[in-house]
Amino acid sequence: MDGTEGSTGQPGPAERSHRSSVSSVGARAADVLVYLADDTVVPLAVENLPSLSAHELHRAVREVLQLPDIALDVFALWLVSPLLEVQLKPKHQPYKLGRQWPELLLRFTSAPDDDVAMDEPFLQFRRNVFFPKRRELQIRDEEVLRLLYEEAKGNVLAARYPCDVEDCEALGALVCRVQLGPYQPGQPAACALREKLDSFLPAHLCKRGQGLFAALRGRGTRAGPGEQGLLNAYRQVQEVGSDGGCEAALGTHYRAYLFKCHELPFYGCAFFHGEVDKPAQGFLHRGGRKPVSVAISLEGVHVIDSREKHVLLGLRFQELSWDHTSPEEEEPILWLEFDGDSEGTPVNKLLKIYSKQAELMSSLIEYCIELSQVAEPAGPQDSATGPPSDPSSSPAPVERPKLRRQGSVVSSRIQHLSTIDYVEDGKGIRRVKPKRTTSFFSRQLSLGQGSYTVVQPSDSLEQG
Repeated sequence: MDGTEGSTGQPGPAERSHRSSVSSVGARAADVLVYLADDTVVPLAVENLPSLSAHELHRAVREVLQLPDIALDVFALWLVSPLLEVQLKPKHQPYKLGRQWPELLLRFTSAPDDDVAMDEPFLQFRRNVFFPKRRELQIRDEEVLRLLYEEAKGNVLAARYPCDVEDCEALGALVCRVQLGPYQPGQPAACALREKLDSFLPAHLCKRGQGLFAALRGRGTRAGPGEQGLLNAYRQVQEVGSDGGCEAALGTHYRAYLFKCHELPFYGCAFFHGEVDKPAQGFLHRGGRKPVSVAISLEGVHVIDSREKHVLLGLRFQELSWDHTSPEEEEPILWLEFDGDSEGTPVNKLLKIYSKQAELMSSLIEYCIELSQVAEPAGPQDSATGPPSDPSSSPAPVERPKLRRQGSVVSSRIQHLSTIDYVEDGKGIRRVKPKRTTSFFSRQLSLGQGSYTVVQPSDSLEQG
């Protein structure tokens, strides 16, 4: 089940309500409900539901929504619940997987038996984790862009995509533009939505009160820092349309939102739930564990602190080796190995991620690496894509912009992780401080341009 992901510890679209995707099942016909990222429902009347494939349901959704052919690559069907999220392969049969849902929960989650018994998945039509970002910004169809925008917006507002305040304000300003129209001082639409600040900013940045929308009207209390930044960003949203008109089409703002999200290294990832060891602290060297989300994409792996909403570790596939172990009567572990240093000396670092989804994460990493090693052929443009016609159409960049802020939430915080430094002396693996030698794992990406290197052992290794 490529693209499988588990609950991440933060509220997501799956946790808003209890849903069912099968409203009735008869001998021949059934009504199937497929949910979109904005919580709207696509009802389908289908025949012979138990044997229906995900590919056939996907085609039915595209026909109802009148989406172009590119939507076959952009979107996938997912089975989603508050406990587990699974991207379906085209050959999967959703009805049969739904019947097997309790078995999947017992295998891939640590949910209590009562929660497993009550959990029910629903079908969701959302972004395919294997769709490359470089193709996304070539899309011209406004409805495809809207669906991608709604999904990205939901992940930002739910803090599934951790963002710096400046990015939250810039993204929130584009949401204001989409929902409220072009900025106009004193506009009545802003007054009507004054209590819906959480529609524009993540909850931890929302300051309840009259600040933002009172400021839009030009009176009332002073806006708080987050609100004032959002207001300033809203004023600066560009309004030059692709046809040279004074007002840009919504598709322009959808694409601008997605382009901004592409700066986030975990955009479009599949998310998994796990735990990592905390560094030992205090006189008694107490550690413990912290919950994390593991975000895996075509580009690499990011480990995100589920509570603090910031990145603990970010690695491209060229920078890591990995493996997973499932000892009997012990918790499965995903191992990540990467280059590090200890007081300026190069070392091998091992990170243990405890998760019942370790096998899924390992398989997804392997599959993403295989895809990254196969050059995608440049085929003819489909009906939803095409070369940019002018600068205002925001062509896809050759290289994603890098975030370089001091203390950015997307910067690695390795000091907050407890890792193992090791060396192989020819007889076995020894913990050392701090030298290291060849990789502990044989599973790694072999690319000539990769930055993962081998540090030769010295003669004065100090054993820990």
